Amino acid sequence: MAIAAVVAVGGLLATVALAPLPRPSVALADAAATSLSPFHGDVQDFSVPGDLTTAAVSREGYAAATGPETLVASGTNYDWATLVLVLGDWPVTDENVRLMVEWMREENGPDNWWNRNNPLNNGYGSGGGSGLGSYATLVDAARYAASNLQKRTFYADIVAGLEAGTSADATARAIWASPWAESHYGYGTWWSTSRVPEVAAPASAWGR
Repeated sequence: MAIAAVVAVGGLLATVALAPLPRPSVALADAAATSLSPFHGDVQDFSVPGDLTTAAVSREGYAAATGPETLVASGTNYDWATLVLVLGDWPVTDENVRLMVEWMREENGPDNWWNRNNPLNNGYGSGGGSGLGSYATLVDAARYAASNLQKRTFYADIVAGLEAGTSADATARAIWASPWAESHYGYGTWWSTSRVPEVAAPASAWGR
């Protein structure tokens, strides 16, 4: 009897030990599904009107602009030409930049375009009415060049050409017809349209 009892108890224990336990993940998932469903299995329908339109999305436009410090850091004749355009609030186009560097070459030559820190031999603000004055820096020279063109009515055609920014040749003709240079650049006979070499001015000319 004792042996039988032991065998019976052992068998019972074996049965309990071998019985598979419910997987916690399944049980928890079922419980969570039941508790999180407010309708307990009910299906909810909804419809969208056929004339529903998508809301418009506003996208801001951005444009990159060249800052004076960037131009000063590079420091070439092309940068100075661009600086005049920036300070005059004229479009920085290929035609406008080409016009400016060609004009600078006619005044001082490409290898010494920063002569007296006055690339266009501008008399306004330089202390030299004939255009032989000088400026403290090339930044000052760019500011005075833009200002002189804007404030004199007899430079209106030059300004109009710069504002359009579409034809270096047309703006050059306006320069020849203006009183900027007594020679009027030979009304174009002395004006070269060949490519102007890019030359950097000394940092000191920029006030650096």
